[in-house]
Amino acid sequence: MRRVLAAVLLVMAAGCSTAPAEPATQGTIAEPDPIDWGPCTDIKRPDGEPPARQDASVRCGKLAVPLDYAKPGGEKIDLALIKLPATGKGTKLGSVVFNFGGPGASGVDTLDQAAKALTSLRTRYDLISFDPRGVERSSGVRCGDGAEMDRFTSLDTLPPNDRTHRESAAANKEFAALCRENAGKILPYVGTVNAARDMDRIRAAVGDAKLNYVGMSYGTQLGGVYATQFPKNVGRMVLDAPLDPTVTFEQRTLAQTRGFQKAYESFLKSCVKNQCAIGKDQATANTNVENLMNELAAKPLKVGNRELTQGLASTGLAAALYSEMTWPFLEQALSDALRGRGQALLYLADTYIGRDQDGTYSTQMTSFPAITCVDTAERPTEAQVRRTEEAALKISPLFGGEGSGGLCRVWPVKGSDQARHVDATGSAPIVVIGGKGDPATPYEWAPKLTAQLKTATLVTYEGEGHGAYLSGSKCVAGLVDAYLIDGKVPQKGATCPAA
Repeated sequence: MRRVLAAVLLVMAAGCSTAPAEPATQGTIAEPDPIDWGPCTDIKRPDGEPPARQDASVRCGKLAVPLDYAKPGGEKIDLALIKLPATGKGTKLGSVVFNFGGPGASGVDTLDQAAKALTSLRTRYDLISFDPRGVERSSGVRCGDGAEMDRFTSLDTLPPNDRTHRESAAANKEFAALCRENAGKILPYVGTVNAARDMDRIRAAVGDAKLNYVGMSYGTQLGGVYATQFPKNVGRMVLDAPLDPTVTFEQRTLAQTRGFQKAYESFLKSCVKNQCAIGKDQATANTNVENLMNELAAKPLKVGNRELTQGLASTGLAAALYSEMTWPFLEQALSDALRGRGQALLYLADTYIGRDQDGTYSTQMTSFPAITCVDTAERPTEAQVRRTEEAALKISPLFGGEGSGGLCRVWPVKGSDQARHVDATGSAPIVVIGGKGDPATPYEWAPKLTAQLKTATLVTYEGEGHGAYLSGSKCVAGLVDAYLIDGKVPQKGATCPAA
């Protein structure tokens, strides 16, 4: 979830595509051909980089799917996929497909990095992930070059006054024009409903009768939409760090603002227990961070030939709150910045926004608005956007903002509410995992998604961080693996302590 970067893409030029955001009907489509798995060098990114690979067994491939499912015989696009073949000698259970979130995260780049935490699962399953349509190697939405993206991602969010609003609006009019010019025909078709249809094509292409699936963050919405469209094709499905697809832009912004503020306060509390480098007590540490952000808004820190702006510093701060494991690095990064050294905070920001050292960008920051805005028909007014920002700033001066509503209000293609309604009636059991300390997908969304699905069981994780399955919690990993491998559904009301 990238709400914290709202100022990057706040307001875009008005205009709507005449193409439908989602096809009204799905025509008859022939069964897909099997995927020709081969070396991962065959699916390099546009910048020439192949995905990271830990061992020679990792394979990659492509799958052709309709650009527009209402015209199944028409133009096709290629989805990029990655597979970690099963390693065990016992009976193989098929495949598990992963989506690691976003929307906009590259599954091809992420699965291999997560392999070590999935060793048990890999003994029985092939592990598969993919770049969803509009992401990276799968007709990824690209809107500007490195220099242009640098301008957008470095925009300040503080202070929230007429100047920052005007600067954001002007920058994002340029961004919108670049998206329309460079992303082209894919924009109307990147929504979650189409991505779910793509997943069923993947299921068929790998030869599985049922889709076994692990979705994290945005991946929970993708899984929920799949289970709604194809309930009889659902195998063993786990939805970790769930979204509530029904929330409005305002509700999402305020919930996430509370989540990040809570995680920030937990970080400060943890920090001051042992001679915190940014302040002797929680109040002092918070004041120092707030002063740092205000100073950066007035005068950015030089970092080589770049600058650490307030906008980038806030992004780096938020990025490190996603996991307790990064809190020590965040403490050092903030301490360095307070002493005039911005390299560490800039590194955190670059990791979050998908900027490489050579100045090129992944599609994280462009796929996200493209998918988010096409997945809803909601288009807030300017008054509603400002009201949202005012309410969010009361919750948190550091993380409050207008959210994605300002950007989607003027996104250049129409949206559809189809992906906001889920009901998996008739599916196999689904396991939903919600974390009490999750900053990006607040726990309150977990029971709501569970209820909407009708066939789901909720597991509560008491720890911090975004996502529980890969958090290091043996309890959560045990429950998930027991379901995916043995089909054992967790008991109603199951709870796991913090790792």
